[in-house]
Amino acid sequence: MKGKGLITEFKDFINRGNVMDMAVGVIIGAAFTAIVTSLVDNIINPFITLITGGNGTDVGGLAIPVTATQSIDFGAFISAIINFLIVAFCVFMIVKAFNTMKDKGKLIRRRNGKEEVEVAPKCPYCLEEVNVGATKCFHCASELPHPAEVTFE
Repeated sequence: MKGKGLITEFKDFINRGNVMDMAVGVIIGAAFTAIVTSLVDNIINPFITLITGGNGTDVGGLAIPVTATQSIDFGAFISAIINFLIVAFCVFMIVKAFNTMKDKGKLIRRRNGKEEVEVAPKCPYCLEEVNVGATKCFHCASELPHPAEVTFE
């Protein structure tokens, strides 16, 4: 009987929207990382090799041989840094675009001939955004003086 409950709980967990969103994000992230790695390995590294005069396989003279089979490869480290910076910049741009879209999606209404923008309620103590109707701040756990309401500027 307990096994059936566990399986049911697992199915409920998997069917939650945020788990599916996370899975899609991980898959797309892996695919995007492969594209960035290809960009760095096939375009940026050969360009660096061209500039620094390398042998065509390593990033131009940036590897220091330690033994016959090992070396300190600064080129691989630089490639990893370039990969990270490209991915981080792309994620930053996606988040920035999302936030801009979210800001533009704010409700604007006309009252007395003037446009007013909806402003989400904020906790008067920690100034963090709270849900409409909340009586306690999720962030600082303060009791709100009255249920949180949307205001218009």
